[in-house]
Amino acid sequence: MSYTPGVHVYSEIGPLRRVMLHRPGRELENVTPLNMERLLFDDIPEAVLAAEEHDKFAQVLRACGTEVIYLKDVLAELLEDSERREDFLRKFLLEAEVYSKRCPYLLEHLMSYETNKLADTVFSGLRREELSLNTFHLADNDYADLFWFDPIPNAFFMRDPMTVIANGVAVNCMWAKTRKRESMILEYLHSYHPIFASTPKYYKRTENAHIEGGDVLILSDKVILIGVSERTEATGAELLARKVISDPDNTISHALVFMIPRKRAFMHLDTVFTMVDRDVFTIHPEILPTLEIFDITVDLSGNTQIKSYGSDAKKALSELLDLPEVELIPCGGSSMIDARREQWGDGANTLTVAPGEVIVYERNRITNRLLREAGVKVHEISSSELSRGRGGPRCMSMPLWRDDL
Repeated sequence: MSYTPGVHVYSEIGPLRRVMLHRPGRELENVTPLNMERLLFDDIPEAVLAAEEHDKFAQVLRACGTEVIYLKDVLAELLEDSERREDFLRKFLLEAEVYSKRCPYLLEHLMSYETNKLADTVFSGLRREELSLNTFHLADNDYADLFWFDPIPNAFFMRDPMTVIANGVAVNCMWAKTRKRESMILEYLHSYHPIFASTPKYYKRTENAHIEGGDVLILSDKVILIGVSERTEATGAELLARKVISDPDNTISHALVFMIPRKRAFMHLDTVFTMVDRDVFTIHPEILPTLEIFDITVDLSGNTQIKSYGSDAKKALSELLDLPEVELIPCGGSSMIDARREQWGDGANTLTVAPGEVIVYERNRITNRLLREAGVKVHEISSSELSRGRGGPRCMSMPLWRDDL
């Protein structure tokens, strides 16, 4: 399959023309009560239903005029070449911390797989019951570990491991060890797949500061927004801001920083705040009293300039986006009980497919009603299983191309 090369994202709301998704598969069947906490799950999703819900999500995107590209298909293209396959697997097994004396046996075994099966196995993990190794090491007899290497069940949250910014990308340094293989896969694709040919890299996964894509929003062709959260450090936010602003090949000149409470429920900024139109945003009201807001710019001498907006989100957004005022739609409405329930179900996490047109989870009925009352066109999708992974429609998508506004 051939793909149009290049990326282009200068807003959160420009008509979405191309997006990368990962359809959840057998990796969800490899989440167990014993490993789910390590794999960042609070519950065990039902894999078949999760895949069906995800298919409906993709259908809605296509109906909105968006080309859907799947991560597994793009990876499989590279794995067709035997030399590239071996190179990738060596790097992947190293990232998976496979015991070094076991690695040659697993490498030989995986090299023999048909390409689609291999791409599936990269994400699903490899159960010990699926392969017996004729080796004699104590580590090979540790039956408390049921996998030769772990599944990657968070991979359907495509937003986090790599972020498209303007005509380049940030390959993110993931907060959790279990998610580092996701950014390794995206880094490999960025290096070798023609879809990312000649795109600049604003951040490397080896940086000594965590940052994840759920904390990066492209508000306009001049402003990016970065959240400092449980999973993105202030140092990472400033590093990314400087690299993006200093690039003469894009028009971004400001990085707005929202510092939010560092807690599991608010793991990323887009779990509490998203943009749905030029002047309309969703927000979880619980963060408003605790917000610390800064504007980062870089002067002609290359020095970082930082301006504080205190906790005044409306002032920061209206000034930097050159708007007379902005509307903040509270997730869950005026009741803090409803707000907390719907924020936990990703009520604030909208994926905007065009100005004033969003995809949301149907379970968040109060937030969705408020969006409609504000004139927003709402596409609802079911999420009984997808939401168990703690992420919404924005989390599940990596926009590759948006039309300019």
